[in-house]
Amino acid sequence: MISAIANPIFQRAIQDYHVYDQIDHPIQNPYDKQSLEHLLYLKCWIDTVQWHMEDVVRDPAIDPKEGLHWKRRIDESNQYRTDTVEYIDSYFLQKFQEIQARPSATINTESPAWAIDRLSILALKIYHMEQETLRTDASEAHINTCQEKLNVLLEQRKDLSQSIDELMDAISSGDKYMKVYKQMKMYNDPSLNPVLYSSGK
Repeated sequence: MISAIANPIFQRAIQDYHVYDQIDHPIQNPYDKQSLEHLLYLKCWIDTVQWHMEDVVRDPAIDPKEGLHWKRRIDESNQYRTDTVEYIDSYFLQKFQEIQARPSATINTESPAWAIDRLSILALKIYHMEQETLRTDASEAHINTCQEKLNVLLEQRKDLSQSIDELMDAISSGDKYMKVYKQMKMYNDPSLNPVLYSSGK
């Protein structure tokens, strides 16, 4: 089951990041570079770093120039995140390349890797919501509200994990097939973003 592999790796990546809790602390991916585990750890590390960038840029007192700096870093991170998701899908495409889809096979609304992307983000939500329940400087009402939200997030992870596993089983059996569309993001491409190609940058 892919969720049984992914969820612990996501938890490890998040915990590893928070040992130092520094956006620019170098990643120390413990998995073999050729493995799916390596890609999953990298994916969640990117998400974790970007989560904290988003926190910084939302500071209402941030200097506009610094805010622009972080906005551009977030854009760059988003591209890196998208590229990594597509690497994960490439792994699955290769894994399932010999599977003959049944005539009745259908396509899913999203690829396996984009579903796993949601699972990685969910792991971050769970981690940070749990941290809110552990605060000693917050009101009881705040703690209770966050605990209720955490319970929902945990249920969501269980449901999403099951759905991803079922999708992978369906692809393995030929009942579903993979069809991956590259994201083709335009805002970072000098040939596609009008602001960039009009300015000659």
